[in-house]
Amino acid sequence: MKRQINAEAVPDRPFWETKPLEALDKAEWESLCDGCGRCCLVKLEDDDTGVVHVTSVGCRLLNSETCRCSDYRQRRRRVRDCIKLTPDLARTLAWLPPTCAYRLIGEGRRLPWWHPLVSGSPETVHEAGISVRGRVAASERELELDDYPNYIVNWPRNVPKAARPPSKRRALPEKCRGAVAAK
Repeated sequence: MKRQINAEAVPDRPFWETKPLEALDKAEWESLCDGCGRCCLVKLEDDDTGVVHVTSVGCRLLNSETCRCSDYRQRRRRVRDCIKLTPDLARTLAWLPPTCAYRLIGEGRRLPWWHPLVSGSPETVHEAGISVRGRVAASERELELDDYPNYIVNWPRNVPKAARPPSKRRALPEKCRGAVAAK
């Protein structure tokens, strides 16, 4: 279900719930990035079909431990095909991960519980299994272009189970708690 976003900020609600992407200032825009690194995985486009395949190969500037660009300010000068994301691109790039905050906000959806702006911690993106931490098989510096197809993966297009909202488990009745603890 899409929701309408007003251009004016509402005092009791966070900016990402009240402003469209076009109304964000630079700091707000940058803070939407959850630091997952999925957009920094190398993509391959099939020349015949136009289908974009995501690989587990990290951009030469991706720090696969922090899941951040090692030279963010100069990235577009150093990596010729690095894209500067805009509100229009956030709504139209089919390869953006389904978990991308720019995509979610552009589609009028809410940020998930693990997003650092919601959780208050930059670690929840890793804890929820959203980030590329531990999943980058190689850096593009280490491979020949002909090897890239061997690294095509599907997981960046999916939302991991751990990223779904924590279930609201019912507490055990008092009389059962003691029985479980005694075992």
